[in-house]
Amino acid sequence: MRLASKLAWVGLGGAGLVGAAVLTRSEAAVPEPDLPAAAAPKPAGASPPRADVRWIAAAGGQVPELNQVSIEQDLALAAKTFGPGGVVLFAAGAGAPVVQVLAGSSPGTDPASLLADLFAPRGGRDSTYREPDLELDGPATAQSVSEALRVAVSQPGAPLLLYLGGHGHRGPTDAENAVGLWGQSELTALDLAALLRDTPRPVQIIATTCFSGGLAELAFADANAHSGAFPGEVCGLFAAPHDLEASGCDPNPDRAAQQGFGLHFLHALAGQSRDGTQLAAQDIDFDGDGTIAPREAHAYVRIHSEAFDVPTSVSERWLEAVAPGPGAPRTPVVFPEENAVIAALGRKTGLIDGLERARIHLRDIEAKIDAKSEALTRAQEAEDRAYRRAAGEILARWPVLDDPWHPQFSTMLAGNIDAIREHFASADSYAAYGAAREEVDRISGEVFDLRANAAPYERLARALEYRRRAARLAAQGGPAWDRFELLRSCELRAPPG
Repeated sequence: MRLASKLAWVGLGGAGLVGAAVLTRSEAAVPEPDLPAAAAPKPAGASPPRADVRWIAAAGGQVPELNQVSIEQDLALAAKTFGPGGVVLFAAGAGAPVVQVLAGSSPGTDPASLLADLFAPRGGRDSTYREPDLELDGPATAQSVSEALRVAVSQPGAPLLLYLGGHGHRGPTDAENAVGLWGQSELTALDLAALLRDTPRPVQIIATTCFSGGLAELAFADANAHSGAFPGEVCGLFAAPHDLEASGCDPNPDRAAQQGFGLHFLHALAGQSRDGTQLAAQDIDFDGDGTIAPREAHAYVRIHSEAFDVPTSVSERWLEAVAPGPGAPRTPVVFPEENAVIAALGRKTGLIDGLERARIHLRDIEAKIDAKSEALTRAQEAEDRAYRRAAGEILARWPVLDDPWHPQFSTMLAGNIDAIREHFASADSYAAYGAAREEVDRISGEVFDLRANAAPYERLARALEYRRRAARLAAQGGPAWDRFELLRSCELRAPPG
Protein backbone atom coordinates (compact mmCIF):
# COMPACT_ATOMS: atom_id res chain seq x y z
CA MET A 1 0.00 0.00 0.00
CA ARG A 2 1.41 3.42 -0.92
CA LEU A 3 2.50 5.39 2.15
CA ALA A 4 0.40 8.43 1.30
CA SER A 5 -2.81 6.42 1.38
CA LYS A 6 -2.07 5.39 4.93
CA LEU A 7 -2.84 8.92 6.10
CA ALA A 8 -6.44 8.73 5.01
CA TRP A 9 -8.04 6.82 7.83
CA VAL A 10 -7.41 6.61 11.57
CA GLY A 11 -8.44 3.63 13.64
CA LEU A 12 -6.97 0.30 12.52
CA GLY A 13 -3.57 -1.22 12.37
CA GLY A 14 -0.23 -1.78 13.98
CA ALA A 15 1.05 -4.91 15.66
CA GLY A 16 -2.35 -5.13 17.29
CA LEU A 17 -3.91 -7.85 19.35
CA VAL A 18 -2.02 -10.72 17.81
CA GLY A 19 1.05 -9.15 16.26
CA ALA A 20 -0.51 -9.41 12.80
CA ALA A 21 0.13 -7.01 9.94
CA VAL A 22 -3.02 -4.89 9.84
CA LEU A 23 -3.61 -1.94 7.53
CA THR A 24 -2.59 1.24 9.33
CA ARG A 25 -4.02 4.42 7.88
CA SER A 26 -3.04 6.27 11.02
CA GLU A 27 -0.36 8.01 12.96
CA ALA A 28 1.62 4.78 13.20
CA ALA A 29 2.46 5.10 9.52
CA VAL A 30 3.68 8.70 9.56
CA PRO A 31 7.42 9.36 9.83
CA GLU A 32 7.79 11.87 12.64
CA PRO A 33 11.31 13.27 13.04
CA ASP A 34 12.00 15.19 16.23
CA LEU A 35 12.55 18.90 15.86
CA PRO A 36 15.60 20.44 17.51
CA ALA A 37 14.78 22.92 20.23
CA ALA A 38 16.08 25.81 18.14
CA ALA A 39 13.52 25.03 15.42
CA ALA A 40 10.56 25.76 17.70
CA PRO A 41 10.61 29.43 18.71
CA LYS A 42 8.24 30.57 21.42
CA PRO A 43 5.04 31.83 19.77
CA ALA A 44 3.70 35.27 20.55
CA GLY A 45 1.25 35.27 23.40
CA ALA A 46 2.39 31.99 24.98
CA SER A 47 2.32 32.08 28.77
CA PRO A 48 5.61 31.41 30.58
CA PRO A 49 5.82 28.06 32.41
CA ARG A 50 4.77 28.15 36.08
CA ALA A 51 5.78 26.08 39.08
CA ASP A 52 2.46 26.50 40.92
CA VAL A 53 0.29 24.59 38.45
CA ARG A 54 -1.91 21.70 39.59
CA TRP A 55 -2.21 20.12 36.16
CA ILE A 56 -0.89 20.30 32.61
CA ALA A 57 -3.08 19.24 29.69
CA ALA A 58 -1.45 18.99 26.26
CA ALA A 59 -2.94 17.63 23.06
CA GLY A 60 -2.98 17.97 19.31
CA GLY A 61 -1.82 16.34 16.13
CA GLN A 62 1.62 16.74 14.64
CA VAL A 63 0.15 18.29 11.46
CA PRO A 64 -3.31 19.73 10.72
CA GLU A 65 -4.44 16.50 9.05
CA LEU A 66 -3.96 14.71 12.39
CA ASN A 67 -5.51 17.45 14.50
CA GLN A 68 -9.12 16.25 14.55
CA VAL A 69 -11.74 18.25 16.40
CA SER A 70 -12.36 15.50 18.97
CA ILE A 71 -8.84 16.09 20.32
CA GLU A 72 -9.72 19.73 20.96
CA GLN A 73 -13.06 18.73 22.48
CA ASP A 74 -11.40 16.25 24.85
CA LEU A 75 -8.86 18.89 25.87
CA ALA A 76 -11.64 21.37 26.66
CA LEU A 77 -13.39 18.67 28.72
CA ALA A 78 -10.15 17.93 30.55
CA ALA A 79 -9.72 21.60 31.48
CA LYS A 80 -13.31 21.77 32.73
CA THR A 81 -12.95 18.53 34.70
CA PHE A 82 -9.62 19.39 36.32
CA GLY A 83 -10.68 22.89 37.35
CA PRO A 84 -8.56 26.01 37.87
CA GLY A 85 -4.82 26.09 38.33
CA GLY A 86 -3.79 24.36 35.12
CA VAL A 87 -1.92 24.87 31.88
CA VAL A 88 -3.58 24.14 28.52
CA LEU A 89 -1.33 23.49 25.50
CA PHE A 90 -2.79 22.67 22.10
CA ALA A 91 -1.44 22.04 18.61
CA ALA A 92 0.10 25.18 17.06
CA GLY A 93 -1.37 27.46 19.72
CA ALA A 94 -3.97 30.21 19.80
CA GLY A 95 -5.00 31.71 16.47
CA ALA A 96 -3.63 28.88 14.35
CA PRO A 97 -6.40 27.50 12.06
CA VAL A 98 -5.39 23.85 12.41
CA VAL A 99 -8.46 22.19 13.98
CA GLN A 100 -9.84 19.66 11.49
CA VAL A 101 -13.66 19.53 11.33
CA LEU A 102 -15.61 17.19 9.08
CA ALA A 103 -17.42 19.26 6.46
CA GLY A 104 -20.10 16.67 5.76
CA SER A 105 -19.35 16.38 2.05
CA SER A 106 -17.19 13.94 0.14
CA PRO A 107 -14.13 15.04 -1.84
CA GLY A 108 -14.96 16.23 -5.34
CA THR A 109 -15.26 14.07 -8.43
CA ASP A 110 -13.72 16.61 -10.81
CA PRO A 111 -10.49 15.51 -12.55
CA ALA A 112 -8.21 17.45 -10.21
CA SER A 113 -9.80 15.82 -7.15
CA LEU A 114 -9.62 12.37 -8.73
CA LEU A 115 -5.94 12.90 -9.56
CA ALA A 116 -5.27 13.97 -6.00
CA ASP A 117 -7.07 10.92 -4.65
CA LEU A 118 -5.11 8.63 -6.97
CA PHE A 119 -1.61 10.04 -6.60
CA ALA A 120 -1.70 11.63 -3.14
CA PRO A 121 -4.58 10.26 -1.05
CA ARG A 122 -4.78 11.77 2.42
CA GLY A 123 -7.26 12.58 5.15
CA GLY A 124 -8.83 15.97 5.59
CA ARG A 125 -10.06 16.68 2.08
CA ASP A 126 -13.62 16.25 3.33
CA SER A 127 -12.91 18.65 6.20
CA THR A 128 -12.45 22.32 6.97
CA TYR A 129 -9.99 23.93 9.38
CA ARG A 130 -10.58 26.56 12.03
CA GLU A 131 -8.85 28.19 14.99
CA PRO A 132 -9.03 26.56 18.44
CA ASP A 133 -12.15 27.34 20.41
CA LEU A 134 -10.63 27.29 23.90
CA GLU A 135 -8.30 29.40 26.01
CA LEU A 136 -4.69 28.32 25.59
CA ASP A 137 -1.42 28.92 27.35
CA GLY A 138 0.61 27.94 24.30
CA PRO A 139 1.23 25.33 21.64
CA ALA A 140 1.62 21.63 22.33
CA THR A 141 5.12 20.98 21.02
CA ALA A 142 7.60 18.62 22.64
CA GLN A 143 9.59 21.67 23.68
CA SER A 144 6.67 23.56 25.26
CA VAL A 145 5.30 20.52 27.08
CA SER A 146 8.76 19.54 28.35
CA GLU A 147 9.46 23.05 29.59
CA ALA A 148 6.07 23.34 31.32
CA LEU A 149 6.64 19.98 32.98
CA ARG A 150 10.25 20.77 33.95
CA VAL A 151 9.23 23.98 35.70
CA ALA A 152 6.19 22.42 37.36
CA VAL A 153 8.21 19.62 39.00
CA SER A 154 11.23 21.74 39.85
CA GLN A 155 10.22 22.16 43.48
CA PRO A 156 8.10 20.26 46.02
CA GLY A 157 4.36 20.65 45.81
CA ALA A 158 1.01 18.94 45.57
CA PRO A 159 0.72 16.03 43.12
CA LEU A 160 0.76 17.10 39.48
CA LEU A 161 -1.55 15.67 36.82
CA LEU A 162 -0.24 15.45 33.25
CA TYR A 163 -2.84 14.79 30.54
CA LEU A 164 -1.60 13.87 27.04
CA GLY A 165 -4.10 13.56 24.18
CA GLY A 166 -3.95 13.03 20.45
CA HIS A 167 -1.96 10.52 18.44
CA GLY A 168 0.86 8.10 19.19
CA HIS A 169 3.07 5.71 17.31
CA ARG A 170 5.27 2.73 18.06
CA GLY A 171 8.99 3.04 18.51
CA PRO A 172 11.84 0.54 18.24
CA THR A 173 11.23 -0.34 21.90
CA ASP A 174 8.25 0.14 24.20
CA ALA A 175 10.02 2.99 26.00
CA GLU A 176 10.38 4.72 22.62
CA ASN A 177 6.67 4.61 21.81
CA ALA A 178 5.85 8.26 21.25
CA VAL A 179 3.09 10.76 21.91
CA GLY A 180 2.99 12.90 18.79
CA LEU A 181 2.99 16.68 19.28
CA TRP A 182 2.79 19.70 17.04
CA GLY A 183 5.51 20.31 14.46
CA GLN A 184 6.22 16.60 14.09
CA SER A 185 7.80 16.54 17.53
CA GLU A 186 7.20 13.84 20.12
CA LEU A 187 7.62 12.69 23.73
CA THR A 188 8.52 9.15 24.80
CA ALA A 189 8.81 7.35 28.11
CA LEU A 190 12.56 7.90 27.85
CA ASP A 191 12.01 11.66 27.54
CA LEU A 192 9.60 11.73 30.47
CA ALA A 193 11.92 9.57 32.58
CA ALA A 194 14.68 12.13 32.11
CA LEU A 195 12.35 15.03 32.93
CA LEU A 196 10.81 13.39 36.01
CA ARG A 197 13.80 11.63 37.55
CA ASP A 198 13.88 12.33 41.30
CA THR A 199 11.02 14.82 40.98
CA PRO A 200 9.98 16.17 44.39
CA ARG A 201 6.34 16.18 43.24
CA PRO A 202 4.27 13.05 42.66
CA VAL A 203 3.12 12.91 39.04
CA GLN A 204 0.03 11.20 37.69
CA ILE A 205 -0.11 10.75 33.88
CA ILE A 206 -3.22 10.19 31.77
CA ALA A 207 -2.59 9.44 28.08
CA THR A 208 -5.29 8.76 25.50
CA THR A 209 -3.03 8.04 22.52
CA CYS A 210 -2.41 4.92 20.48
CA PHE A 211 0.33 2.70 21.92
CA SER A 212 0.31 4.87 25.06
CA GLY A 213 1.04 1.81 27.20
CA GLY A 214 4.67 2.35 26.24
CA LEU A 215 4.62 5.11 28.86
CA ALA A 216 4.08 2.39 31.47
CA GLU A 217 7.84 1.81 31.23
CA LEU A 218 7.95 4.74 33.66
CA ALA A 219 7.46 2.05 36.30
CA PHE A 220 11.25 1.64 36.04
CA ALA A 221 14.30 3.84 36.43
CA ASP A 222 15.33 5.27 33.06
CA ALA A 223 12.21 3.56 31.61
CA ASN A 224 14.28 0.36 31.64
CA ALA A 225 12.80 -2.78 33.21
CA HIS A 226 16.31 -3.95 34.21
CA SER A 227 17.08 -0.81 36.23
CA GLY A 228 14.76 -1.19 39.23
CA ALA A 229 11.92 1.05 40.35
CA PHE A 230 11.55 4.62 39.10
CA PRO A 231 13.25 7.09 41.51
CA GLY A 232 10.17 9.12 42.30
CA GLU A 233 6.42 8.76 42.55
CA VAL A 234 5.15 8.58 38.96
CA CYS A 235 2.11 6.58 37.90
CA GLY A 236 -0.12 6.51 34.86
CA LEU A 237 -3.31 5.29 33.20
CA PHE A 238 -3.37 4.77 29.46
CA ALA A 239 -5.90 4.18 26.68
CA ALA A 240 -4.06 1.25 25.13
CA PRO A 241 -1.22 -1.22 25.71
CA HIS A 242 2.20 -0.68 24.17
CA ASP A 243 1.25 -2.71 21.07
CA LEU A 244 -2.34 -1.62 20.35
CA GLU A 245 -4.01 1.43 18.94
CA ALA A 246 -6.70 3.44 20.71
CA SER A 247 -9.98 4.77 19.36
CA GLY A 248 -10.80 8.44 19.01
CA CYS A 249 -9.26 11.25 16.93
CA ASP A 250 -12.51 11.94 15.10
CA PRO A 251 -13.05 14.90 12.75
CA ASN A 252 -16.80 14.57 13.31
CA PRO A 253 -17.72 17.15 15.99
CA ASP A 254 -20.84 15.21 17.03
CA ARG A 255 -19.91 13.88 20.47
CA ALA A 256 -22.71 11.32 20.29
CA ALA A 257 -20.83 9.65 17.42
CA GLN A 258 -17.52 9.42 19.32
CA GLN A 259 -16.23 6.53 21.43
CA GLY A 260 -12.72 7.67 22.35
CA PHE A 261 -11.08 6.81 25.66
CA GLY A 262 -10.73 10.49 26.61
CA LEU A 263 -14.45 11.16 26.21
CA HIS A 264 -15.37 8.18 28.40
CA PHE A 265 -12.64 8.72 30.98
CA LEU A 266 -13.05 12.46 31.55
CA HIS A 267 -16.82 12.22 31.90
CA ALA A 268 -16.37 9.30 34.31
CA LEU A 269 -14.03 11.41 36.46
CA ALA A 270 -16.90 13.88 36.77
CA GLY A 271 -19.30 11.08 37.74
CA GLN A 272 -20.98 10.99 34.33
CA SER A 273 -21.56 8.53 31.53
CA ARG A 274 -20.15 9.21 28.07
CA ASP A 275 -23.08 11.48 27.16
CA GLY A 276 -22.81 13.57 30.33
CA THR A 277 -25.65 11.90 32.24
CA GLN A 278 -25.01 11.88 35.98
CA LEU A 279 -24.26 8.42 37.35
CA ALA A 280 -25.44 6.87 40.58
CA ALA A 281 -22.59 6.72 43.09
CA GLN A 282 -22.46 2.91 43.13
CA ASP A 283 -21.96 2.86 39.36
CA ILE A 284 -18.62 4.70 39.49
CA ASP A 285 -17.41 5.12 43.11
CA PHE A 286 -16.46 1.46 43.42
CA ASP A 287 -14.80 1.71 46.84
CA GLY A 288 -17.60 3.89 48.27
CA ASP A 289 -15.28 6.55 49.66
CA GLY A 290 -17.26 9.45 48.20
CA THR A 291 -14.70 10.42 45.54
CA ILE A 292 -14.03 9.20 42.01
CA ALA A 293 -10.42 8.23 41.53
CA PRO A 294 -8.73 8.08 38.11
CA ARG A 295 -8.38 4.33 38.49
CA GLU A 296 -12.15 4.08 39.06
CA ALA A 297 -12.79 6.13 35.91
CA HIS A 298 -10.33 3.84 34.12
CA ALA A 299 -12.35 0.83 35.32
CA TYR A 300 -15.60 2.45 34.20
CA VAL A 301 -14.21 2.85 30.67
CA ARG A 302 -13.16 -0.81 30.59
CA ILE A 303 -16.68 -1.84 31.57
CA HIS A 304 -18.71 0.43 29.33
CA SER A 305 -16.70 1.45 26.26
CA GLU A 306 -17.89 -0.15 23.02
CA ALA A 307 -14.64 0.71 21.26
CA PHE A 308 -11.69 -1.62 20.75
CA ASP A 309 -9.62 0.09 23.49
CA VAL A 310 -7.82 -2.10 26.01
CA PRO A 311 -6.72 0.37 28.73
CA THR A 312 -3.71 -0.35 30.91
CA SER A 313 -1.62 1.24 33.68
CA VAL A 314 1.81 1.59 35.25
CA SER A 315 0.82 -0.65 38.16
CA GLU A 316 -0.22 -3.36 35.69
CA ARG A 317 3.19 -3.13 34.00
CA TRP A 318 4.93 -3.34 37.38
CA LEU A 319 3.03 -6.52 38.23
CA GLU A 320 3.88 -8.01 34.86
CA ALA A 321 7.57 -7.43 35.53
CA VAL A 322 7.96 -8.35 39.21
CA ALA A 323 5.12 -10.65 40.33
CA PRO A 324 6.06 -14.29 41.02
CA GLY A 325 4.93 -16.75 38.36
CA PRO A 326 1.91 -19.07 38.35
CA GLY A 327 2.01 -21.62 41.16
CA ALA A 328 3.51 -19.22 43.68
CA PRO A 329 1.65 -18.72 46.97
CA ARG A 330 -1.15 -16.18 46.93
CA THR A 331 -2.56 -13.84 49.54
CA PRO A 332 -6.10 -12.54 48.86
CA VAL A 333 -6.24 -8.91 47.73
CA VAL A 334 -9.23 -6.60 47.50
CA PHE A 335 -9.40 -4.16 44.60
CA PRO A 336 -12.96 -2.81 44.34
CA GLU A 337 -12.53 -1.31 40.87
CA GLU A 338 -10.95 -4.49 39.45
CA ASN A 339 -13.66 -6.60 41.06
CA ALA A 340 -16.26 -4.38 39.39
CA VAL A 341 -14.58 -4.83 35.99
CA ILE A 342 -14.41 -8.60 36.44
CA ALA A 343 -18.02 -8.89 37.54
CA ALA A 344 -19.41 -6.64 34.79
CA LEU A 345 -17.36 -8.11 31.95
CA GLY A 346 -17.97 -11.61 33.28
CA ARG A 347 -21.71 -11.00 32.88
CA LYS A 348 -21.24 -9.36 29.49
CA THR A 349 -19.14 -12.19 28.06
CA GLY A 350 -20.84 -15.00 29.94
CA LEU A 351 -17.46 -16.03 31.41
CA ILE A 352 -18.17 -15.74 35.10
CA ASP A 353 -15.84 -18.64 35.89
CA GLY A 354 -12.62 -16.93 35.05
CA LEU A 355 -9.37 -16.43 33.34
CA GLU A 356 -8.80 -19.65 31.40
CA ARG A 357 -12.08 -19.49 29.50
CA ALA A 358 -11.50 -15.80 28.76
CA ARG A 359 -8.11 -16.69 27.29
CA ILE A 360 -9.65 -19.46 25.16
CA HIS A 361 -12.27 -17.11 23.74
CA LEU A 362 -9.61 -14.46 23.15
CA ARG A 363 -7.41 -16.94 21.28
CA ASP A 364 -10.36 -17.89 19.07
CA ILE A 365 -10.93 -14.26 18.10
CA GLU A 366 -7.20 -13.72 17.63
CA ALA A 367 -7.12 -16.64 15.18
CA LYS A 368 -9.90 -14.98 13.20
CA ILE A 369 -8.01 -11.68 13.24
CA ASP A 370 -4.87 -13.50 12.04
CA ALA A 371 -6.75 -15.03 9.13
CA LYS A 372 -8.50 -11.78 8.26
CA SER A 373 -5.20 -9.88 8.48
CA GLU A 374 -3.63 -12.27 6.00
CA ALA A 375 -6.54 -11.63 3.66
CA LEU A 376 -6.03 -7.92 4.20
CA THR A 377 -2.36 -8.17 3.26
CA ARG A 378 -3.31 -9.93 0.03
CA ALA A 379 -5.95 -7.29 -0.70
CA GLN A 380 -3.41 -4.51 -0.10
CA GLU A 381 -1.00 -6.15 -2.52
CA ALA A 382 -3.78 -6.40 -5.11
CA GLU A 383 -4.63 -2.75 -4.53
CA ASP A 384 -1.01 -1.76 -5.04
CA ARG A 385 -0.86 -3.67 -8.33
CA ALA A 386 -4.10 -2.07 -9.47
CA TYR A 387 -2.78 1.36 -8.53
CA ARG A 388 0.37 0.88 -10.59
CA ARG A 389 -1.67 -0.09 -13.65
CA ALA A 390 -4.11 2.81 -13.25
CA ALA A 391 -1.35 5.33 -12.59
CA GLY A 392 0.77 4.02 -15.44
CA GLU A 393 -2.00 4.48 -18.00
CA ILE A 394 -2.53 8.10 -16.97
CA LEU A 395 1.15 9.00 -16.86
CA ALA A 396 1.76 7.41 -20.24
CA ARG A 397 -0.58 10.04 -21.72
CA TRP A 398 -0.07 12.98 -19.34
CA PRO A 399 3.33 12.52 -17.68
CA VAL A 400 3.26 15.33 -15.08
CA LEU A 401 -0.21 14.80 -13.60
CA ASP A 402 1.25 13.11 -10.51
CA ASP A 403 3.04 16.35 -9.57
CA PRO A 404 0.84 19.42 -9.01
CA TRP A 405 3.97 21.53 -8.40
CA HIS A 406 5.41 20.77 -11.85
CA PRO A 407 5.41 23.94 -14.00
CA GLN A 408 3.50 22.12 -16.77
CA PHE A 409 0.85 20.61 -14.49
CA SER A 410 -1.74 23.40 -14.71
CA THR A 411 -1.55 23.79 -18.47
CA MET A 412 -1.57 20.02 -19.07
CA LEU A 413 -4.61 19.58 -16.80
CA ALA A 414 -6.51 22.51 -18.31
CA GLY A 415 -5.67 21.58 -21.89
CA ASN A 416 -6.78 17.97 -21.52
CA ILE A 417 -9.56 18.28 -18.98
CA ASP A 418 -12.25 16.56 -21.04
CA ALA A 419 -10.00 13.66 -22.04
CA ILE A 420 -8.87 13.17 -18.44
CA ARG A 421 -12.48 13.20 -17.25
CA GLU A 422 -13.40 10.61 -19.88
CA HIS A 423 -10.43 8.45 -18.92
CA PHE A 424 -11.50 8.30 -15.27
CA ALA A 425 -15.06 7.47 -16.34
CA SER A 426 -14.18 4.67 -18.74
CA ALA A 427 -10.75 3.17 -17.99
CA ASP A 428 -10.94 -0.43 -16.84
CA SER A 429 -7.69 -0.02 -14.91
CA TYR A 430 -9.12 2.82 -12.81
CA ALA A 431 -12.34 0.88 -12.16
CA ALA A 432 -10.26 -2.10 -11.04
CA TYR A 433 -8.27 0.13 -8.72
CA GLY A 434 -11.49 1.47 -7.18
CA ALA A 435 -12.75 -2.06 -6.62
CA ALA A 436 -9.44 -3.07 -5.02
CA ARG A 437 -9.63 -0.11 -2.64
CA GLU A 438 -13.17 -1.03 -1.68
CA GLU A 439 -12.03 -4.56 -0.91
CA VAL A 440 -9.26 -3.28 1.35
CA ASP A 441 -11.74 -1.03 3.15
CA ARG A 442 -14.22 -3.90 3.53
CA ILE A 443 -11.66 -6.25 5.08
CA SER A 444 -10.26 -3.44 7.23
CA GLY A 445 -13.75 -2.93 8.62
CA GLU A 446 -14.00 -6.62 9.43
CA VAL A 447 -10.69 -6.49 11.31
CA PHE A 448 -11.99 -3.42 13.14
CA ASP A 449 -15.14 -5.28 14.17
CA LEU A 450 -13.16 -8.31 15.33
CA ARG A 451 -10.94 -6.13 17.47
CA ALA A 452 -14.00 -4.51 19.04
CA ASN A 453 -15.41 -8.00 19.71
CA ALA A 454 -12.12 -9.08 21.28
CA ALA A 455 -11.81 -6.06 23.59
CA PRO A 456 -14.17 -7.18 26.40
CA TYR A 457 -12.41 -10.57 26.56
CA GLU A 458 -8.97 -9.00 26.72
CA ARG A 459 -10.07 -6.43 29.30
CA LEU A 460 -11.52 -9.25 31.41
CA ALA A 461 -8.42 -11.42 31.04
CA ARG A 462 -6.18 -8.52 32.01
CA ALA A 463 -8.26 -7.66 35.09
CA LEU A 464 -8.21 -11.29 36.24
CA GLU A 465 -4.46 -11.53 35.60
CA TYR A 466 -3.92 -8.25 37.47
CA ARG A 467 -5.69 -9.63 40.54
CA ARG A 468 -3.85 -12.97 40.40
CA ARG A 469 -0.42 -11.39 39.98
CA ALA A 470 -1.11 -8.95 42.80
CA ALA A 471 -2.13 -11.84 45.08
CA ARG A 472 1.17 -13.61 44.35
CA LEU A 473 3.16 -10.42 44.91
CA ALA A 474 1.29 -9.77 48.18
CA ALA A 475 2.30 -13.20 49.43
CA GLN A 476 5.91 -12.46 48.58
CA GLY A 477 5.82 -8.99 50.16
CA GLY A 478 8.94 -6.86 50.39
CA PRO A 479 9.98 -3.75 48.42
CA ALA A 480 8.31 -4.91 45.19
CA TRP A 481 4.94 -5.13 46.94
CA ASP A 482 5.53 -1.79 48.66
CA ARG A 483 6.20 -0.22 45.29
CA PHE A 484 3.03 -1.72 43.83
CA GLU A 485 1.00 -0.26 46.69
CA LEU A 486 2.60 3.14 46.06
CA LEU A 487 1.70 2.97 42.37
CA ARG A 488 -1.88 1.96 43.14
CA SER A 489 -2.30 4.74 45.69
CA CYS A 490 -0.98 7.18 43.08
CA GLU A 491 -3.48 5.90 40.47
CA LEU A 492 -6.26 6.10 43.05
CA ARG A 493 -5.46 9.68 44.05
CA ALA A 494 -8.33 12.07 43.31
CA PRO A 495 -7.36 14.47 40.52
CA PRO A 496 -7.63 18.26 40.65
CA GLY A 497 -11.16 19.45 40.16
